[in-house]
Amino acid sequence: MAEFQTAVSQDGLSHVAQLELGSNPNELALRRPFDPVVHDLDATFRLCRFADLKGRGCKVPQEVLAKLLECLQQDETAQDHEHAHFMHMAIPRIGKQIGIGMDSAVIPLRHGGLSLVQTTDFFYPLVDDPYMMGKIACSNVLSDLYAMGVTECDNLLMLVAVSTKMTEKERDVVIPLMLRGFKDSALEAGTAVTGGQTVVNPWCTIGGVATTVCQPNEYIVPDNAVVGDVLVLTKPLGTQVAVNAHQWLDQPERWNRIKLIVSEDDVRKAYQRSMDSMARLNRIAARLMHKYNAHGATDVTGFGLLGHAQTLAKHQKNEVSFVIHNLPVIAKMAAVAKACGNMFQLLQGHSAETSGGLLICLPREQAAAYCKDIEKQEGYQAWIIGIVEKGNRTARIIDKPRVIEVPAKEKDGELW
Repeated sequence: MAEFQTAVSQDGLSHVAQLELGSNPNELALRRPFDPVVHDLDATFRLCRFADLKGRGCKVPQEVLAKLLECLQQDETAQDHEHAHFMHMAIPRIGKQIGIGMDSAVIPLRHGGLSLVQTTDFFYPLVDDPYMMGKIACSNVLSDLYAMGVTECDNLLMLVAVSTKMTEKERDVVIPLMLRGFKDSALEAGTAVTGGQTVVNPWCTIGGVATTVCQPNEYIVPDNAVVGDVLVLTKPLGTQVAVNAHQWLDQPERWNRIKLIVSEDDVRKAYQRSMDSMARLNRIAARLMHKYNAHGATDVTGFGLLGHAQTLAKHQKNEVSFVIHNLPVIAKMAAVAKACGNMFQLLQGHSAETSGGLLICLPREQAAAYCKDIEKQEGYQAWIIGIVEKGNRTARIIDKPRVIEVPAKEKDGELW
């Protein structure tokens, strides 16, 4: 097992210095939590308090969203009919246009065979470590590109709202840490932040816009699932449960609901795991989609596993449906979710996941090799969680899915 020492940089940002490269890359995830006192902030400072909504609460429900977006889609259709002759005559477009409803817009350009792939995302703080919040936000923005099999980001813009409720001291500590986390994640992805927009707002938000210009072989149109494919998931579920449970450590009336189910140590470990998972890029997962002939993918985020599976199923060319049998969940979080009644709906697939894994349709004979390869390269597991069968473009989770605890066993000195 590798040995570690904890170090604190001059600006007070805690991190772990790896002295000896261990066999497991995820050992790097063991870092000290953000301590407000180190930054001369009040010990009770919590970044999450600068927004009143989180998880599904800050999302417009899927069915409402679909209705609201109808006007855009109708206008687009009308415009297509109106200008169809002109477009085909004047601007030859090669490739398929993908837009509203999917992870990224793919717009064929007038420049020979190239497409613009673009996505935007932002959300409210869900963890109290500003640096990790920045990393998670950047990872979340890039994830929609990765869901299309795009592995290179040409340009990244950042969108930030500074909360009007922050003191100047809080602002001057927290915002630079968030920006640094976002920047570090961008560098890890091989790109850089070139601009954006910063405003003040009652609630703190962070996100961005990711853009790539690419050739057709650089992205994977997410509509080619066939009967017999299997569904692979590259990150565990339960992040929303974990961050909520961690916040409840400060709220006795909430903590009392789950304290017989989990220890404080269990909750802190789950919180660290959720931060590590959310901050991890889906870039290698996207690269391997090409190697193992993926037929399409989506990332699992605010609408939960089932919500995103349903959207992906709805866009398939073939008459198929997705059936999910297995739910990999951060250790102890399935039990916490059950103890909270219907609050999270984790096992029903509706619990929000921020910067979750890719849900990928892979040929059955390639899926095991994909999972083995990603674990070899990243040190993290991926799971076969379901199948593609003949159907009417729907997705469902079976009545009693198998819950896979992640990790299966605790290991000293390792997070996973």
